[in-house]
Amino acid sequence: MIDLIIPKKTRTYVPQNLEIKWENLEPLFNELLQRTILTIEELELWLKDKSELEAALEEDFAWRYIRMSCDTANEKLVEDFQYFANEIDPKISPLANQLNKKLIANELSEQLDEQKYFVYLRAIRKGLEIYREENIELFTKLQVAQQKYQATTGAMSVHINEQEYTLEQAANFLKDVSRETRQNAWEIILQRRLVDKDDLNILFDELITMRHQVALNAGFENFRDYMFQALGRFDYTPHDCYKFHEAIEKEVVPILKEQAQKRAEALKLEVLKPWDMEVSTTGKPALKPFQNGAELIDKTIACFNAIDPKLGQMLQTMKANNLFDVESRKGKAPGGYNYPLAETGAPFIFMNSANSLRDLTTMVHEGGHAVHTFLTANLELNDFKHCPSEVAELASMSMELISMDYWDVYFDNEADLIRAKREQLTDVLKTLPWVAVIDQFQHWIYTNPGHNAADRETAFKQIYERFGAGFTNWEELDQEFGNLWQKQLHLFEVPFYYIEYAIAQLGAIAIYKNYKENPQQAIKQYLDALSLGYTQPMNEIYETAGIKFDFTQGYVEELATFIKNELAKLD
Repeated sequence: MIDLIIPKKTRTYVPQNLEIKWENLEPLFNELLQRTILTIEELELWLKDKSELEAALEEDFAWRYIRMSCDTANEKLVEDFQYFANEIDPKISPLANQLNKKLIANELSEQLDEQKYFVYLRAIRKGLEIYREENIELFTKLQVAQQKYQATTGAMSVHINEQEYTLEQAANFLKDVSRETRQNAWEIILQRRLVDKDDLNILFDELITMRHQVALNAGFENFRDYMFQALGRFDYTPHDCYKFHEAIEKEVVPILKEQAQKRAEALKLEVLKPWDMEVSTTGKPALKPFQNGAELIDKTIACFNAIDPKLGQMLQTMKANNLFDVESRKGKAPGGYNYPLAETGAPFIFMNSANSLRDLTTMVHEGGHAVHTFLTANLELNDFKHCPSEVAELASMSMELISMDYWDVYFDNEADLIRAKREQLTDVLKTLPWVAVIDQFQHWIYTNPGHNAADRETAFKQIYERFGAGFTNWEELDQEFGNLWQKQLHLFEVPFYYIEYAIAQLGAIAIYKNYKENPQQAIKQYLDALSLGYTQPMNEIYETAGIKFDFTQGYVEELATFIKNELAKLD
């Protein structure tokens, strides 16, 4: 029997049970700053010691964030998070910058193995280039302000049929075969969001003002251009993003428009409204792949075990160490995430399950991230594990598709299994235009920083209409239509982190295409690519996965056609 309890790693530099308070941390930072480094061996030891300190701090912050998002109404947990954000992070930032300067200034850094350290040193140099001390206070204020979005949306609930539901739970009514039930639920959910519309607009205005100032301080014209540098986007430009949007508009939107017409015919409706897009066209109730959170975890372990026993064991280890919180409840932050625990070498999966098919895909998505965390756990430096989102989301989105071949663990009969696969493949295509909308919206927001809330709403509508506006009729729903963007937490919490989903979605489709042709080879290439962490440039990681880092129109057309053909096989 394999021992699944994760042992606490032995530290070699940071005291084993160090309490994370600034008075305990400052001497460690100072020792690293003052240490004499005369040989390449001493430099590599210094890098490992610095990495160990960074990992200890990352894991401490991770737990503060996880506990707060699991219970946003708990003032003590919010205070613990804010203590790190206000009292520790701002003090670390200038010292971390000094450590980076010390590294680059040492001539020995030029002698480090280029194959091993190229990506790492490139990121360090870029960080030094855009670092500004006057931004430290702004980053602190931003981190605290962004948390208000979680608190606001986490408190949202609605009453349907005299019972209280979180918005995630209430969304299950949108799959009901009764159109009246669907419309009622949709209107209740959107009306609840509108209650906080003005407060969230005020918050967003504050975030935009601070973010724009960050960019100006760093010598950039706008926050968009600053973030492309801060996110280390060495492989593509804003212009490339616009071209990608166009490719999605030309190659994916027509396929989804055609599917929407088929949906209307199947439902015998002249016009599709927003509440008609989630219900099954079979006339059957919504799929129920599991009954509760515990069953979701166990079935996903079985699914991953069928792909490769090593993957199943990873999730089994997480279960044994209580590294899941999957049930939706009031007071819990919205959304889902996989949070790597830098020292432990395992992740924590957080989500809001309401026992739907979407929850299944969320779980296997976050499970893909979890596999990535385990595969990179033993890389030598903590920074080697910090993958760009284009790589991180490749791990998760590929798992959504690969796992489909083993979804029989969730479904007892073939008809439900086929229906689940069809819904998933349709969602794969639906992801692309929505990502294009949010990404183009962000480009507009931050290159027009003087706009107001009404301007923002108008811009969102125009952009969303260009990409199909959900392929539904929004007549007499103007207010709800213009406020849809507020449900996208990335806009509030992680600006400019979204185009990566579309880039990675293309990569995931390409991996799945390879998988359908040669499963064993595709899985090996996928796991080999993830094991690299961020030790190689992005295009080389994609090549290791057996695919291209490419989002030109021709490639979009090829992969969209592949998914369209896979859907046709399920008819």
